[in-house]
Amino acid sequence: MARSNPERRAALLDAALEVLAEEGARGLTFRAVDQRAAVPAGTASNYFANRDALLAQCANRVYERLEPDADTLAQGLEGPRDAARVTALMHQVVDRVAAFPTGFLALLELRLAALRRPELREVLTRRIGEDIRFNTDYHLATGLPGDATTVQLLILALNWLILERLTLPDLFGAEHRTALVDALVARLLAGENTTPAN
Repeated sequence: MARSNPERRAALLDAALEVLAEEGARGLTFRAVDQRAAVPAGTASNYFANRDALLAQCANRVYERLEPDADTLAQGLEGPRDAARVTALMHQVVDRVAAFPTGFLALLELRLAALRRPELREVLTRRIGEDIRFNTDYHLATGLPGDATTVQLLILALNWLILERLTLPDLFGAEHRTALVDALVARLLAGENTTPAN
């Protein structure tokens, strides 16, 4: 029977994310998680029924850690609802996600593993879909310019920019990345159409 100590479970999942980010999905074993978490051998296997369960819960843990707090969400309600506000929020998103490189890189490993694991693909599709819907609903509810398609395009483009920042940091310097985010928001909002997103 799986253990239920929430703090220990979270620490084991954080250790698993580190293993995923550094060693890839093939390196993710219960033994590696125990070693990374500095706990007795066999601890992880007491919390997760099998490796597939561990992988699935890693996906949820990334989003738990990336979820913005109430103060961050409240910032979207401050000041004018204009392109400058959208641009500032997009810079904050990029910085917040890039500040948790382990999570982002682990999520990439999980996506690759999901190509061969239908159950993991279902978990990731559901969890990432929830994140996209949350961000879309938040954007529209705050009255910021841009429709649902704009939000989806921002998510897709910023994810790749974050990937470049974390994996090839010398490809685009900090100033160049800032300019790219500025241009992305300006061009998306200027070219916005009324076609609804699915």
